[in-house]
Amino acid sequence: MSTEERPLVEVKHLKEYFPINTGWFKTTPLKAVDDVSFIINRGETLGLVGESGCGKTTVGRTILHLYQPTDGEVIYDGKPIKTKEDLTEFRKKSTMVFQDPYSSLNPRMTVSDIIAEPLDVHKMYTDPKAREQRILELMDHVGLNSEHASRYAHEFSGGQRQRIGIARALAINPEFIVCDEPVSALDVSIQAQVINMFDELQDQLGLTYLFIAHDLLVVRHISDRIAVMYLGKMVELADAEEAYNHPLHPYSKSLISAVPIPDPKIARSSKRIALQGDIPSPLNAPSGCPFRTRCPYATDVCAESMPPFEEVEKGHFVACHRVREING
Repeated sequence: MSTEERPLVEVKHLKEYFPINTGWFKTTPLKAVDDVSFIINRGETLGLVGESGCGKTTVGRTILHLYQPTDGEVIYDGKPIKTKEDLTEFRKKSTMVFQDPYSSLNPRMTVSDIIAEPLDVHKMYTDPKAREQRILELMDHVGLNSEHASRYAHEFSGGQRQRIGIARALAINPEFIVCDEPVSALDVSIQAQVINMFDELQDQLGLTYLFIAHDLLVVRHISDRIAVMYLGKMVELADAEEAYNHPLHPYSKSLISAVPIPDPKIARSSKRIALQGDIPSPLNAPSGCPFRTRCPYATDVCAESMPPFEEVEKGHFVACHRVREING
């Protein structure tokens, strides 16, 4: 398979379990990510959505090995990441933009030192002048002025801080970036600017994104494909427009029905699919399909086994025993 045809990132049966102390010398695994598989093609954006606590951020961090995977495999550009050397190489090509621009930047470092930190770690410059030139180039990429370089993070607004974080992420010339809810802490007007900047940077630099968010409108705007997670499991994956306009899984249908519609006439005629009950604890997840306790279509078979994550239509994957009955 040629480099162009090969997926840039391939995740196979990824699991991330955290041991939780539940009493006298007893630990119970919290299954934050439980058997998740997907691919991300070169130059595309895969949006990952789901409610808080479903494991989205853990997926991103586990792919980058910020958490050691409990099980499963991450393959980058055709090569599995297994040894320390593999991981060192992978980290020169991949990075992360964090959710909170307030806590992800060191308050004691100037903007230039924050942006240059990856350059210093990977020894990516020959002399101080080359380092300074690269910092100014990165700041220009994200719309910051050169006079900002000597200031500190606390002197900036949330949107500007997130731009500093993005400049830091771009320092090593990465191919793959995990964007962990990068706009959720920002004002709505600033969100649009930052999202458009992600789009422009992708076109200019040929970047590949895993874009984690819970705002479906943001995800629809930036993503080529959308994956939906629930309680550590992947329940649906399809092209962005297909996932948004023709969701097949009952959970995806409910999520999309909750998206605000700006036209009041359409909003009044559209029906909101409200879910019953609360999301179960991942420490004590239901047997079989994790969504069955809140699903209006659940039957005995849903309690007996986890439905396979299979291709129901071309490029449209769903994990639901009754998907064909529900969608007729």
